[in-house]
Amino acid sequence: MAGILVVAEPQGSGFRRVGLEILSKARELKDSVGGPLAAYVGGSGVADQAAQLGAYGAEKVFVADHEALGTGLAAPHVDVLAQLQAENDFSAILFGGTVQGRDTAAALAARLGAGLNSDSTDLAPGGSGIQATRPAFGGQNLVQSTWTGGPQIALVRPNSFQASESGGSAEVVAVTPAISGDALRATVTARKPAEEGKISLEEASIIVSGGRGLGAPENFSVVEALAASLGAAVGASRAAVDAGWYPHPNQVGQTGKTVSPNLYIACGISGAVQHKVGMQTSDVIVAINKDEEAPIFQFADFGVVGDLFEIVPQLTELINQRKG
Repeated sequence: MAGILVVAEPQGSGFRRVGLEILSKARELKDSVGGPLAAYVGGSGVADQAAQLGAYGAEKVFVADHEALGTGLAAPHVDVLAQLQAENDFSAILFGGTVQGRDTAAALAARLGAGLNSDSTDLAPGGSGIQATRPAFGGQNLVQSTWTGGPQIALVRPNSFQASESGGSAEVVAVTPAISGDALRATVTARKPAEEGKISLEEASIIVSGGRGLGAPENFSVVEALAASLGAAVGASRAAVDAGWYPHPNQVGQTGKTVSPNLYIACGISGAVQHKVGMQTSDVIVAINKDEEAPIFQFADFGVVGDLFEIVPQLTELINQRKG
């Protein structure tokens, strides 16, 4: 069969956005790889939503519906994906860089004896099919690499591409999953729900980020207050995270998360290239910094030169007043 297989993770009645982003990008890679563009959906009670992926370019969607595939554990998915690979001989298998995606892709690569390009921020035609780009040396360089054999397995950072509909439709194929006893040995004993009201950085439509200009970890309260007024997620620069001012899961940049919100507000962030590549696809970028020579003003849509400790609280107050 050859072609590309994109692993799409179900979320609610739809899918995690990264899977839709990869499908949209994979449409550009079809000609260089050859064969159809397919998707894999594994979970419990996911058959009804599989057809949605046709709108993003999937020509065929393989659906494996089994209780073990809805646990979040990688091993059952590895069994099913290895089964699909044996039956279809895909040239490339693409995963989103989520917790489950990273776990599953690594285990599948080991099972198949295949190469894995992780943390990819771009995919393009090249080599024997696909060329992957990823950051290296702390984000100071970008490395382009290909594979010496197949299948080509890649992990892609969320928000590296735009999710765009193609208006197509997909053939949905039910798969009878052959899951081994070994894959069922691990079980989930408990789940801890995410903090109520907390917004995922990757999925947020508005992000307010703080950097070294905040001066101290306690000053992130200024950023958090503005984010709360906007219903936004909170981000942080690498400098702030490295200083221990904010948790690493909130880091935006080449060595953190790549985000693409409708609005990105950078407070006290200089805009070094390491940070820029993690948020430059935001629709609107607003920079607040007292240094008028800060690099971030070169690519921000709106810039405010001034003391963030005066500007941000006033902005928060005005927003809260408007909200009543």
